[in-house]
Amino acid sequence: MRIFKFGGASVKDAAGVKNVFDVLQKVGYEEVLLVVSAMGKTTNALELVIKNYFDKSNELFESIQEVKKYHNEILLNLFDDENHEVYFDVKSHFADFEYFIRSNKSPNYNFVYDQIVSFGEIISTTILSHYMNYRNIPTQWIDVRNYIKTDNTYRDAEVNWEITQRNIGKIAKKKSLFITQGFVGSDENGFTTTLGREGSDYTAAIFAYCLNAESVTIWKDVPGVMNADPRYFENATLLNQISYREAIELAFYGASVIHPKTLQPLQKKEIPLFVKSFINPLLPGTSVSKGEDLDPKLPCFIVKKDQLLLSLSSIDFSFIMEENISEIFNLLHLHKLKVSLIQNSAISFSVCIEDKFGNFNELKKILSKKFKVSFNDNVSLYTIRHFDEKAAQMVERNKNVLLRQISRETMQIVTTSESN
Repeated sequence: MRIFKFGGASVKDAAGVKNVFDVLQKVGYEEVLLVVSAMGKTTNALELVIKNYFDKSNELFESIQEVKKYHNEILLNLFDDENHEVYFDVKSHFADFEYFIRSNKSPNYNFVYDQIVSFGEIISTTILSHYMNYRNIPTQWIDVRNYIKTDNTYRDAEVNWEITQRNIGKIAKKKSLFITQGFVGSDENGFTTTLGREGSDYTAAIFAYCLNAESVTIWKDVPGVMNADPRYFENATLLNQISYREAIELAFYGASVIHPKTLQPLQKKEIPLFVKSFINPLLPGTSVSKGEDLDPKLPCFIVKKDQLLLSLSSIDFSFIMEENISEIFNLLHLHKLKVSLIQNSAISFSVCIEDKFGNFNELKKILSKKFKVSFNDNVSLYTIRHFDEKAAQMVERNKNVLLRQISRETMQIVTTSESN
């Protein structure tokens, strides 16, 4: 069996849904399982519903109507017959959605988040399944919550592999085109859970692992994985091959390649992962698999904007030792500040961090009691894997370099904005 994952951008409108049909016609759909995300920006729209729900906002009804209107417009552009059963099924899902909002008693934000946001995937897969059947590609829609079982860590659930393997094994010998939801699972009580960052890719990997799949293909609006983000670097080059290890390294430094938790189950069984274009599906794309680290072998550039460079030095010129560093990291963890780079000397310690939750000022007050604190905000962190001096010069051109760190395969450079 082959596993195909289609993200929200691939099914953002009626044209996108029709294109998925065209892709399957070109690459085949026998013994295929489709993992599909919510349509377009539906997850964002449902997050607004959740916000309005907790804020007891007068705009709650309106935000729900926006989600319904968006999906209804897609339905009208896909199905000529307004009495088609897809309308009944989608209406039924929205009825369940609204019933939960009316009847929920839990104040737990993460629990409510998972129950509501998962409707995006449920509805998108319902529409796609009906459309495939409508165009004479028979499909079997399955509810992923009956297959992927997790603990009850809502919004970042851990998979129970033993039960999940047993559940998914039931479809191993069937030859249907299956369509199911990415990102979603359920706990032992049957409540919906979600799998956290890059959850739909992870879903594809879970099914691949449990079915001993031939391959996983992630369909995107780009030709594959590039050696640099074309938004920031000219002449970005397509990578034909990346090893599992190299892909995990790139992801660790912030590349939007594939999340490590997606790669780990695939690596265990050496199941290849392909990143291909849903615009040009017959192009080879990028293979993430056992083999060469990189083909072609050239520098890979990763940039993270809006970082903070924090430097601490001891007030009394004493050494910053292990116990100090342990305390600093504990504080960074408590304040949810993600560390991207570390550098220390005898009496100073520097980290490049991401203040996603706006907690830096609070942390700075605490650190100031024991250390001299200095920082630069709005800095950029460039990571170059398989660097050479030419690559470094290209990154540093017209920038003020605050920090440069080199290891065997990796160079990291912290810069301020381009100088005038």
